[in-house]
Amino acid sequence: MGIHVVTGSASGMGAATAETLREAGHTVIGIDLRDADVTADLGTDEGRAAAISEVLERCAGRLDGVAAVAGVGPSTPNAGTVVSINYFHPVRLLEGLRPALAASGAGRVVVIGSNSSTTVPMIDDRLVELLLVGDEEAAREHARGAQAATPAAVRAASPTISAYATTKFALARWARQTAVTPEWARQGVLLNVIAPGAVVTPLMLAGGRAEDLDTDAFPTPMPLGMFGAPEDVAFWVHQFLRPEARFTTGAILCVDGGTDAAMRPDAQPTAMTV
Repeated sequence: MGIHVVTGSASGMGAATAETLREAGHTVIGIDLRDADVTADLGTDEGRAAAISEVLERCAGRLDGVAAVAGVGPSTPNAGTVVSINYFHPVRLLEGLRPALAASGAGRVVVIGSNSSTTVPMIDDRLVELLLVGDEEAAREHARGAQAATPAAVRAASPTISAYATTKFALARWARQTAVTPEWARQGVLLNVIAPGAVVTPLMLAGGRAEDLDTDAFPTPMPLGMFGAPEDVAFWVHQFLRPEARFTTGAILCVDGGTDAAMRPDAQPTAMTV
């Protein structure tokens, strides 16, 4: 059995993932702001450094897997917070833990993206550039400025929807670019992305009630006529973290009840051009 890190382990998909892994016999090191093995604010450099240090001490420098699940949603008031938690939390944490994953000989990593990266037409190209070059302060400043320039009606409905979709888009790009580098691929550290859709979690509800949700009235199509549960995502996280999942890296899996397929039926596959 392995040793796995799960961020956002106190609630939602993170809690479901931690429970799934523990039920399978693994040791889980949960990271969250509260009710976790490691309490840390992953939205700050100090919090990330402290979390990395404590994880490495707990695992003695050898990790079998990481599930970077922690995140905030488009109802978050400050776009800078979205930038730091949704993008720089997984990127910085995984950069710090990569040697421990390589030490296991078969490290597995899953990051949680979102189908918003392909179904929300508000991707900020400049913000993507700043994220991918790793300039956190400039990215935070740009995101806050873009938020202020967003029409008031959009901000009222979803204050940071552009920053949310863009950070998830950039995270998927980072994962695909990183997964195939020698430092990851040739060290046996596999890196994949799960892009959930409408999964009923505290993040999705944002203070509302699950019983008030209606798939037929939802802003995006729900072909299965049902919303996802945290366990639906945890199942696939577990599959990607298994040692047997040895020939998959740089993949993005939509776990969204068919929403992306319904909205963009011809988007995949995309033919290569020369």
